[in-house]
Amino acid sequence: MPATNEAARERILGRIRAALREPTQRPQAEMATYAQVYEVSGPARARFETECAINLTEVRGSGSAAETAAQVAEVLASLPAGPVFAQDVPPIRSMAAAWQREVAWSSAGGPTENAQASVTLCEALIAQTGSILMSSSCGGRGAAVVTPCHIVVAREAQLAPDLDTAMRRAAEKGLPRASSYIGLITGSSRTADIEKILVQGAHGPRRVVVVLENV
Repeated sequence: MPATNEAARERILGRIRAALREPTQRPQAEMATYAQVYEVSGPARARFETECAINLTEVRGSGSAAETAAQVAEVLASLPAGPVFAQDVPPIRSMAAAWQREVAWSSAGGPTENAQASVTLCEALIAQTGSILMSSSCGGRGAAVVTPCHIVVAREAQLAPDLDTAMRRAAEKGLPRASSYIGLITGSSRTADIEKILVQGAHGPRRVVVVLENV
């Protein structure tokens, strides 16, 4: 190696050694938490509905169990003919007689590809992002993915202001240990990868509807 290159190399290494002997000064500024950055101010329901509008999620209000059943039946009536996949729980069982459709219950397996909709409950609603917290108990993993329309029956009491609160409540109920799957739904499935043209139903439902009962 030429002497000039060797000398330059030693000068560079010398500066590195000198720098390493100096203690690193770390910034003292506190990082804002996720909840602070996306703070929910005002009523949680209003924020949830605003975020859902942005996410292309439909929100239908309800004041009673009877009205909830009517709202679900109305959405199903707007869909093409075909079976409905439903979470096998009493609240949904009680409304299924009015659907006038073949119903495949989650207790018998997952949804088939010809199912036109799935009707399920949820674990929580997140006002901060307009998201729906689901678990494997909400009809299984396929309930929120396979059918072109997903109808979620929820109560206003399930609203959480932010994701941290929703996950803390889920942990307190033992949901992570009891479930093989926990996931968030934030709007209908969509992509704009090709020429920035929005296409819905790319990897899941084209339509997501939340029937939100005021209890």
